Amino acid sequence: MAARDPHRFSNKLDDGARDRLLDRLESRARDAVFSKLFDNYVARTGLARASKILEVGCGTGAMLRRLARDHQFSGTALGIDHCDEFIAAARRLSEEEGFTNKLRFQVGDAHGLNFVAGEFDAVIAHTILSHVTEPTQVLQEMARVLEVGGTLIVFDGDYASLTYAFPDHGFGQRMDAALAHATYNNPRIMRDLPRLLATHGLKLVAAWGDAVVEIGSASYFRSLAETYAPYVKSSGLLSGKAVDVWLTEQHQAMENGSFFAACNYYTFHIQRV
Repeated sequence: MAARDPHRFSNKLDDGARDRLLDRLESRARDAVFSKLFDNYVARTGLARASKILEVGCGTGAMLRRLARDHQFSGTALGIDHCDEFIAAARRLSEEEGFTNKLRFQVGDAHGLNFVAGEFDAVIAHTILSHVTEPTQVLQEMARVLEVGGTLIVFDGDYASLTYAFPDHGFGQRMDAALAHATYNNPRIMRDLPRLLATHGLKLVAAWGDAVVEIGSASYFRSLAETYAPYVKSSGLLSGKAVDVWLTEQHQAMENGSFFAACNYYTFHIQRV
């Protein structure tokens, strides 16, 4: 079986696999290692002051709920995702937190946004471009629905930099590459993004990077390993036995305080011109 990004095809997964992705999205949003990166770009870009936001590939709506809850967002926001079950979860969780007056969610495809040109004053692409089939088409669509002068925030990982410590360095490198290949359609998209902007009428306002690192203990990278290592096995990129040995080593390292994992993440603050 060839490697296939599970997020791109989340609407075609079995219930168990889809539930594991749903849990991953929610646990990631609660993880301080990761959520502080969202808080940082909200503060630096003034995103909470926008009046009408679109989040493309919203998953369970975790980031929009965080925007409404922790940043006193006073406008309205719409989240779209191609997975019916994710949208159902987003609606339920938003209702539970009392955000139905601010947040709405609907099924939609990032490659063809069903909105008129210039409908939003801000668009968020939070770890979505690494998963889509055609990132340039998605970028074009996001630019189209953004008003002139509006803000586009693209936040994603450079998953070619994803690395876990492993005693056999050669196999460790192969496992790092297999994780990136099995989990992300476009692991290097953030390296490509600067040269794509002008083509779509977009201008870079600011950009910065953050190294997400866990040493000794793990929460964010524990969830990543446990969620996505099975896809390395099912894709046949590496033998199931070898992947199990690698995962056992990661768990042991977490228990004895010798764990190490890291990945670079980047934020692009972009304006429609």
